[in-house]
Amino acid sequence: MLKHTALIVALLAASGLAQETVQRPAEVRPQTVITEPALILEQPAIEVVFVLDTTGSMGGLIEGAKQKIWSIANQIATAKPRPAIRMGLVGYRDVGDDYVTVSTVLTEDLDQVYSDLMGYTANGGGDGPESVNQALHEAVTAIAWSPRAPEDRTLRLIYLVGDAPPHMDYEQDVKYQASCEEAVRRGIIVNTIQCGQMAETTPIWQEIARLSEGEYFAIEQSGGVVAIETPYDAELAGLSAGLSGTLLGYGDAAAQAELADKREAGRGLAAEASAPAGAERALYLARDEGGKTLGGRQELVQDIADGKVELDELSEEELPPELQALPAGERRAFVEKKGAERRELQAKISGLAEKRAEYLRAEMERLGSGERDAFDQKVIESLRAQAARAGIRYD
Repeated sequence: MLKHTALIVALLAASGLAQETVQRPAEVRPQTVITEPALILEQPAIEVVFVLDTTGSMGGLIEGAKQKIWSIANQIATAKPRPAIRMGLVGYRDVGDDYVTVSTVLTEDLDQVYSDLMGYTANGGGDGPESVNQALHEAVTAIAWSPRAPEDRTLRLIYLVGDAPPHMDYEQDVKYQASCEEAVRRGIIVNTIQCGQMAETTPIWQEIARLSEGEYFAIEQSGGVVAIETPYDAELAGLSAGLSGTLLGYGDAAAQAELADKREAGRGLAAEASAPAGAERALYLARDEGGKTLGGRQELVQDIADGKVELDELSEEELPPELQALPAGERRAFVEKKGAERRELQAKISGLAEKRAEYLRAEMERLGSGERDAFDQKVIESLRAQAARAGIRYD
């Protein structure tokens, strides 16, 4: 009994149940740095938090990140064994700007991450050093990373991306050396990506990576991202919007309202994203890993397929309106039809994915952009190299 009690206490301590409110800009949906109880996953997991400088000089990198976040997720998903994928964000500026930090918690719902990232704009800064220390400390300690285990199968990564060094004169800040030490204790690797060539930044970015067992990379100020539009992108984006139309919420009123909001938000994101980003989002939604992004935490078609719920066990009030309007004998067929529609859409996406990949290979070869020092490439290179630490491999 004492052994079990000690384990519970340890897990609660690792998850960090406190909440820390942070100031947020008008363009980003108000949130808090939520340290909700972390997931304990049986399958391997990859958790990635991007800590992004959002001051005025970082406009190119931010736009590049918006273009490539889905591409990065798709490449992460090719790992073996198949991992659970969670992403989060910490954007930072400096004291006196519209905000110091804004955060998105680690989540399997990458639509949430993408939506918040789309709200990031490059403003503020201008005096050189930024609030790097506060941003890194929050990324390490205020995000609900999964607890470290004796046989750890979780790869935890922070990518610190910016062009300016930290303010070392802010007495209230926890300095980066202490945050790096804490990151190592929690099993978090910090990789640093320097944008531009500011001489004062280089030794500190290198030190942060060394202290936290990560890698240092230098890229051009703009981020170096190449986004290639293909003839298949528009159709893929349309198919992803179609996937949102197959969602069925169930449960209490709050759960059904959440799913309805997610369905509409998904359609909006499909329309709002650039052609390459919308296509990559469609590819991710067609993967098994995209289930939580597509349907959220409670969706009837998927949960019936996974054996999590039985249709006959739901009360009339727990059924979605579409099923309440049908005779009881026709409800199962309706759910099965939605599932068949979803599988058909996913199959179409998979078929177009192969054609799109071949087009991209040829176009990148023509442009000579197959090997480049770009934000997305450096993320994937380091992630693939470091994945072996969690027993995850890439072909």
